[in-house]
Amino acid sequence: MTSRPVGIKDVAAAAGVSVTTVSHVLNDVAYARVSASTRERVQGVAEQLGYGPNRLARALRTQRSGMIGFISEEIATTPHAGRIILGAEEAARARGYRLMIINSTSTGSSESNDNLIEDLQDRQVDGILYATMYHRRLAAPRALATMPAVLVDSEDVTRTVPSVIPDEVAGARSAVRTLIDAGHTRIGMLNNTDDVPATHSRLTAYKETLAESGLEIDDDLIQSDVSEVSGGYQAALGLLSSTVRPTAIFCYNDRMAMGAYRAASELGLRIPADVSIVGFDNQQLIAENLYPALTTVALPHYEMGAWATETLINAIEGKVDLNRFVEHPTVLPCPLTLRDSVAEMSAVDPTA
Repeated sequence: MTSRPVGIKDVAAAAGVSVTTVSHVLNDVAYARVSASTRERVQGVAEQLGYGPNRLARALRTQRSGMIGFISEEIATTPHAGRIILGAEEAARARGYRLMIINSTSTGSSESNDNLIEDLQDRQVDGILYATMYHRRLAAPRALATMPAVLVDSEDVTRTVPSVIPDEVAGARSAVRTLIDAGHTRIGMLNNTDDVPATHSRLTAYKETLAESGLEIDDDLIQSDVSEVSGGYQAALGLLSSTVRPTAIFCYNDRMAMGAYRAASELGLRIPADVSIVGFDNQQLIAENLYPALTTVALPHYEMGAWATETLINAIEGKVDLNRFVEHPTVLPCPLTLRDSVAEMSAVDPTA
């Protein structure tokens, strides 16, 4: 007995609809008038029968390859890349697209970046996602202007390519507000020394949130160093050794918070009994494994990857004009993740 592949006619017969309706549903045709119940029935029957659209035929019909190019910095060395790629990959698969991923470096020249984009164009991708591994402002590679493209975690200073970035200000505000709501009035900050948007945005939010609560801004409570464990350790050591130390610290990122844990331990201070700490990034390997587990602010890497992919596909399929998004970056929220590193001020001994 010969088994033949399942075709679109089989799906139509099983679902009790026309071949055209099946085609409209499975190709997500924007103008098709198909009820939600019919759409759900067709999708269910197609999945049950194991039917997939003929990609070659669809490519010939739509003049699209179904491939999205994804250029990402430092895939192997940062945990952030994996979350962005996961969000993009799942969003693409849900729409019937696949990613073609190329690794790049944050120190690559504009010429090398243009070459990567041309490589993807040679492979007939329908559009390109260009991701950086930390929030920064840059001039988008010129080659991106020749096709649908979206930047992830960076802002295009030339305002030619749309972008999606984290809400640094609101995230930092929620971190500082958490400490204030716990009754702390002497709150320090360990900041980064790099000239990037997050450094300035998080510091501004820290100061504004204190001021709005009627708390004094004491520059002696702000220490800056490299945004690594060693930098957090050195900065926290200075802050916590002062005569009138803070009872709480907001850290630029989780790595600096990890260094602050070490400094507190060496000074005989307990977290959160003697000092409360809040981080930023929600690097789970750090935040969940510190003791006590770190309360921190999550960067929306997965969500940025998903939003950028959805927007790019909508543009590829003619459902949205990317020019709508070039003037201002799209900003996604940074939610607070509560764990165990913050205590009510009434339980803290500031003289400890």
